[in-house]
Amino acid sequence: MRLMFVYYCYNDAGSAQDLHNYVRVARELGHEVAIYGADPESLFKLSQDVASADAIVFIFEWTTQLRYGDRLDLARMVASVPRRRRVVIDCDGGYNDAISAGGDYNHKNTEASCRWMEVCESLSDKLCQPTLHPLQPNVRPFFFHAYNPAWEVPLDLSGKDYGMVYVGHSKFRWGPMKRVLRAIEPVRPLVGRIGFVGHGWGQMPWWATQMKIEDHFYTDQAYLHQMEVEFIQPVPYQEVISWMSKGVFSPVIYRPLFDHLRLVTCRTFETPAANTIPLFGLDDNYVREIYGEYALELILPQEHPEDKIIDFVKRPDRYTKIIRGIRKHLAGQHSYPARLRQLIEIVES
Repeated sequence: MRLMFVYYCYNDAGSAQDLHNYVRVARELGHEVAIYGADPESLFKLSQDVASADAIVFIFEWTTQLRYGDRLDLARMVASVPRRRRVVIDCDGGYNDAISAGGDYNHKNTEASCRWMEVCESLSDKLCQPTLHPLQPNVRPFFFHAYNPAWEVPLDLSGKDYGMVYVGHSKFRWGPMKRVLRAIEPVRPLVGRIGFVGHGWGQMPWWATQMKIEDHFYTDQAYLHQMEVEFIQPVPYQEVISWMSKGVFSPVIYRPLFDHLRLVTCRTFETPAANTIPLFGLDDNYVREIYGEYALELILPQEHPEDKIIDFVKRPDRYTKIIRGIRKHLAGQHSYPARLRQLIEIVES
């Protein structure tokens, strides 16, 4: 089967890692995944050959509706591939009523929500979200993001350049990140260097002002400098895991909206593969559901969270067995071959 993924590819943001792995796994399983587009600067081999596609998969993430010059040629796609063989994967929870959670939101108002839901429904009846708990009755759970055991870096938590490294943009993540930094604050000298890799931590991205989304990227600059955080420019998707591996521990935190909807993201599966301790700023039920019972020991506790930070830094090796258990669980339950087979089942259903 030839699947055409419709998704605007950024080399250092979004789900580039997932796209690369779907292309690879499809080839290994005797299928083909093509990425729609014609961007000469893309790291991906893009195609506009819609006519030969057996199915079209619309992957809607934060890039959607932000670049009106993308020329995605929706009319030709809809005309070339029948509705029953089109799938929408709504990665950011946009196919919902207007929701606000912890200062985060999926739509600015009800009108925008209705308009976007109508767009999704006009494309397909097969609407999916990366959560086991969709709010809309016509949405199917499908974890678009997945785990690749080949990512796994051998665990050696000694001699690190950084105490903590976080790889990801600041979009709506200041609240969850502030909680992590508050836990570090009482023991700040013990942790050593802290590095944030991504847009929006050191300064407001220029395009946020242009697009009038400054609130998405708010951070407390005075506090970040007080905590001596080092700011690193975004890196290509191939360097995400190696950058996380520079730290003794790396937070797994989500936007408040994603917490509310219980979504998975690319970081859900990339962080455990790095040579670092995943520090889960997530609730117990979510961690248990995705990572297994043994992963609960890696959650940042509500009371005396600094004690967990101290233990990570002073006794990192005691957590390697837990990380190996998480890796084994993810490899068995959340592999890319399993995802692709499920996606083909959805197409053919």
